Amino acid sequence: MTEQQDGTPPPLLEWHDLTVAYGRRPVLWHIDLTIESPCLYGIIGPNGAGKSTLLKATLGLVPTASGSVRFWGQPLAEVRPRLGYVPQRETVDWDFPVNVMDVVLMGATSRLGWFRRAGRRERSLARDCLDRVGLADLAGRQIGRLSGGQQQRVFLARALAREADIYLLDEPMAGVDAGSQEQIFAILAELRDAGKLVVAVHHDLRTASRWFDAVALIDMRLVAAGQTAAVLTPEHLNQTYAGRLGILDELSEAVARGDRTK
Repeated sequence: MTEQQDGTPPPLLEWHDLTVAYGRRPVLWHIDLTIESPCLYGIIGPNGAGKSTLLKATLGLVPTASGSVRFWGQPLAEVRPRLGYVPQRETVDWDFPVNVMDVVLMGATSRLGWFRRAGRRERSLARDCLDRVGLADLAGRQIGRLSGGQQQRVFLARALAREADIYLLDEPMAGVDAGSQEQIFAILAELRDAGKLVVAVHHDLRTASRWFDAVALIDMRLVAAGQTAAVLTPEHLNQTYAGRLGILDELSEAVARGDRTK
């Protein structure tokens, strides 16, 4: 970690003037966003707002038109082993012939390099991570034979096995039942409490107001960012979901009911 000029530690994660375009079509415009300390941080906005693109650009999975991303003040190439990633479920080939343990071992062996095989420590770590997400008894099952919630928990276990310091999750609750959501959020909260930063793209404002410490509302541009209660206001929601007014009353009521309580 490099100190800033004033001697203070740099932000854990910082986006500066980040712009992404697919061909000539802009997807994200001039995103300036900083996360200073460990927390559960939600990236929220309507479909097509660029939420997943922000995460992919953060990890170097899509090219950027301008701007920069820094972790602890350093570029991605310097810190990649310290990052854990959970992709969207629809981006995964669930017919691939691997079992649950194989997938989690990919995380446990990620620091070993291409030519070293998993040893006793890596297998023990993978088993512990599967037990943590409640799937130890399914270690030998083919990944495509699991339910959506189970598949998502397997990929969370893979990320846990990396023993990362920053976790980036792309729609981890999509297609997941309420019980699995509770379990996943509880694990993410444990990571936060252990001093990790967890950044998750999320679509459900009801659960966002309950679980996230801070959020950013994005609709191609950054609308608002900060503590959850201060950001999820009717004014900010209207700015973010303009043209989708049919859901705003319900969302505002959910926030106002005190769904933030944990």
